[in-house]
Amino acid sequence: MQKKLTIQDIARLAGVSKATVSRVLNHNPSVATDLSERVMRIVQEYDFVPNITATGLAGGRTRLLGVLAPPLTWPAVPEIMRGVAAYIEQTKYEIVLYSVSFDRDHSEVLDGILAMRMVSGLLAIFPGNLSPHLMTRFHTGLPLVMIDDRQRPANIPWIGVDNVASAYKATKHLLDQGYRRIAHLHGPESYCCATERYEGYCQALRDAGIEPDPELHFQGNFTVPSGRQCAELIFAREKSTWPEALFVSNDQMAYGVLEVAEERGVRVPDELALVGFDDNLLSLHMRPPLTTVRQPFFEMSSIAIEVLLKMIDPDHQLAEEQKGDTLLGLDGISYDVTSDQPVHIQLPTNLVVRASSGTARTLSIGP
Repeated sequence: MQKKLTIQDIARLAGVSKATVSRVLNHNPSVATDLSERVMRIVQEYDFVPNITATGLAGGRTRLLGVLAPPLTWPAVPEIMRGVAAYIEQTKYEIVLYSVSFDRDHSEVLDGILAMRMVSGLLAIFPGNLSPHLMTRFHTGLPLVMIDDRQRPANIPWIGVDNVASAYKATKHLLDQGYRRIAHLHGPESYCCATERYEGYCQALRDAGIEPDPELHFQGNFTVPSGRQCAELIFAREKSTWPEALFVSNDQMAYGVLEVAEERGVRVPDELALVGFDDNLLSLHMRPPLTTVRQPFFEMSSIAIEVLLKMIDPDHQLAEEQKGDTLLGLDGISYDVTSDQPVHIQLPTNLVVRASSGTARTLSIGP
C-alpha cells in the first residue's frame, strides 16, 4: 500500500516550502502561477487530500473554528449547533466542538485547547464562569464571539436577544387576555437574562397601572424541579389567593408547573394561564401546548459564526446563491467588525401563543 503523503512530502517533491504548499491549497493568489501549477501537479499525481489542520498551521492560520458549548443535553444547544452547521457548510471552514460544563472553572482546559493552535477563532456558547478568562483571551488577540445570557454584553463581540422587550410582550399578552393577578417565576439571580426578564415583566405591569406584588414573585433556577416547587407553593395556598396567570422565565420551569398542575387536576389555562420563554422543541407537545417566547437560536448562531469569520477574514462573505432560505435573518443585520466598538447584536424574538394562554397566533417582537 502506498504511503500516505503529508504536506511536507508535497513540498519536497515540488521543490517549494511548506508555506507555499499551504498557500496554494488555500487558493492564495499571491503564489506565482508556475509554482502553483507545480504544486497542483504533484497533488493530482499522488491524489493528495490535505489535512485541514496541518495545512492551516503551515500557513499560519487554520481553517478550523472552535465551538465551546455546554453539554449537548441543554435544550437550546441542538438548535444552536444546527445554525452553526448550516452556515459552516457553505464555507471552506470546519468546526471542532468542545463540550464542557461551565459551572466549574475550565480555564486550564481552554488554555490547553488554544495552546495547540488548532483553531483560528472561537465561538463560546453560554460560557458561564469561563467568561472572564475568554475576555482576557479576546483582548490578547483571539478572534472570539460569545452567545451569552448570564452577563451583560461587555467589551467583546456578543449575540443575544432583548430580554426586557420580550418579557414585556409576554406579560402584556396576559394583560390583554384580561388577567391582572400575574405571577412571575424568576430564573437564577446570577443570570443577566433572568433579571432582564423580570424587569420586562414589572414594566409591563406598571404600564398597566399594576404594582408588582412580592407575594406573586417566585424564585427558580431554570430547572424542571424548581418549576415543580413553584407550582406546589402556589397550589398549597387558598385557591382564592392563586394568581390568575404565571409568566415563567424559561420553558424548563414551565414544564415543571404543568406537571404539577396535571397531577393536581388544575386546568390550564382556565384556572392558571401560563407563558414560558425559549420555545424549546418540547413546548409544542406539552399538555396543553405552551405559549412561549421563541428565541431565534438558529439565526443567532449563524450570525455569530459569520461575525467570527469576518473577524478572521474581513473579506469573508457568502455568495448570494449560497445564502438560501436556511440562513433567514442574516440579511437585515448590519455590523462592522473593524469598528473600535465591539459588535453587539440583539435579535428579535417571537411570542408564540398556544393553548396554555389562549388562541394560537404569533406576534413579532422587535429589538
